[in-house]
Amino acid sequence: MLNLRFLPVYIEGKVKKRIQKFKKKDKITLAFLFDFFFTINYIKMFKLGLFILFSDITIGQYFPGESFIHRLDPRTKLISLMLFMTGLLFAYHFLSLAIYFLVTIVMLFGSQLPPRLVLGNLKPFVWLFILTLLIHIWSTPGTVVFSCSALHLTVSIEGIRLGLIFGIRLALLVLFAAFLTLTASPIEITDALEKMLSPLKRLGLPVHELVMMLTLSLRFIPTLLEEAEQLKNAQVSRGARFGGNLLQRLKSTIPLVLPLFISAFRRADDLALAMDSRCYGSGAQRSSYRILHYARTDYMVLFSSLITVIFLFFLERSL
Repeated sequence: MLNLRFLPVYIEGKVKKRIQKFKKKDKITLAFLFDFFFTINYIKMFKLGLFILFSDITIGQYFPGESFIHRLDPRTKLISLMLFMTGLLFAYHFLSLAIYFLVTIVMLFGSQLPPRLVLGNLKPFVWLFILTLLIHIWSTPGTVVFSCSALHLTVSIEGIRLGLIFGIRLALLVLFAAFLTLTASPIEITDALEKMLSPLKRLGLPVHELVMMLTLSLRFIPTLLEEAEQLKNAQVSRGARFGGNLLQRLKSTIPLVLPLFISAFRRADDLALAMDSRCYGSGAQRSSYRILHYARTDYMVLFSSLITVIFLFFLERSL
């Protein structure tokens, strides 16, 4: 049994050995490290009672289909969703948020995705929505509707309004991100990002390598989350308990951290060897199996998205 006092030293030694081994494959290792620490944060939140199920997270997973949105060019999806996400950051009225919500309804019908699959992405972030609402309720001055002098707590109408607005904005941002990954495969996203960022190659930036790291991180987040759930179930079947106070819950995550950490490096090792065996080399001029090209429907969607965002921007200024 590993002494808990020496766990950081043990992990540090493992990391140093692995980093030395992956000098030539550091991009893949960094991508898996990102996934690992992303997953560890989810595990900690799970033990604190903030998350219920890992399986509710579908961001990063692709749902195949032949719908109208599935057939769009991935660059169209990226640009349109970036426009909507940017415009959403300037939405401070319920009318604008209602129109953005209608946009998500249109996207849901256009993608023919199961509503439960899309809305399931909101469940792991319920704690964030509630926290956002409470922070604005307690910190925003205005017309007081409730006050508790003993706790120095005041609740205002303006605070409730701002809390609801910011909570709805976060929920819509999560849904937009889910629509992108559910209707575009990781390879399509990679090709789209590389095409869009290709002008930066003239500045000497390693565009392909950066896009590859981002895609690998996005691709293996669901895999590591699923493996974390399997590790948790294996520990529970062996009599492990994840209840108790805060300190006990934090200690219960340790049997999951080390196996998941080693698994992330093992997956990085396997993937690096697979890429080496296929003669993959960074910096080489690469071709794509699928040549991206805009169709008439792509131009129509881009134009409609731009007009909608501009309309909502001026609507916000007039309200």
